[in-house]
Amino acid sequence: MTTTETARRVNLFEAAPEVYKAMVALDAAARKGLDPVLVELVLTRASQINHCAFCLDMHTRDARAAGVSEQKLYLLSAWEEATGLYSDRERAALALTEAVTVLTDGFVPDEVYDRAAEHFGDQELAQLISVIFTINAWNRIAVSTRRVPPVR
Repeated sequence: MTTTETARRVNLFEAAPEVYKAMVALDAAARKGLDPVLVELVLTRASQINHCAFCLDMHTRDARAAGVSEQKLYLLSAWEEATGLYSDRERAALALTEAVTVLTDGFVPDEVYDRAAEHFGDQELAQLISVIFTINAWNRIAVSTRRVPPVR
């Protein structure tokens, strides 16, 4: 479904196919070695923060396919209050996701980074940070070009 407003925006993937190919390769490389459930929680949370309907639609579907429970998806925007539902590892990843996505103070606070480092080794932490900055790039592509999810 295309709106008039959407029709006025460039289709980045057609206009810059090499960028699209590079993004797909970056996305695949970022995910390597990480738990798909954790990845989908991170992708969905960043997409919530960035108000990206296209990515939210895609990643909630992918999260369900990866085995994320409906309850975890429903409460993801309030994960900090949903004690007992998310593991300490998931909570550390979600806190890092929010810090990297928002960058309110211009940096990721040490306590957030240190908490993530307690749960992830160097390679996993590097992969997790890569997943976070990659979804932020995807969100910005989709939001700036007004990609909309298909109506089902």
